[in-house]
Amino acid sequence: MSDRLTARFWVDAYLARLRLVDIPAFVVAHGDDTGGTVMIKLNTLDGQAWLFHRTFDLASGARVWDVLAEGDEANVDAVLARQRATDPDLWVIEVEDRQGRHMLDAEGLG
Repeated sequence: MSDRLTARFWVDAYLARLRLVDIPAFVVAHGDDTGGTVMIKLNTLDGQAWLFHRTFDLASGARVWDVLAEGDEANVDAVLARQRATDPDLWVIEVEDRQGRHMLDAEGLG
């Protein structure tokens, strides 16, 4: 997310981008509209999931999406629950795609 964009604006743009390619996604937790952190849970509907969050690439200084947790969906949900318990402003978007598409690497979403 660019520092110039609000969390709500980025989430709305992300959901619109997913709709364009028919990837279902849902707001599971509505965080702070202005500065809330956004996490993306990718559910491949086979008991597996990935949890993505934004980090800084120290080499380039860029903000990138990185995997915080992956594997059994119950374990990923446990990590997500711990994150939500410590950050009441957290946005959680759940993406459901059997092919594992999340569009986080698409131009304009970095």
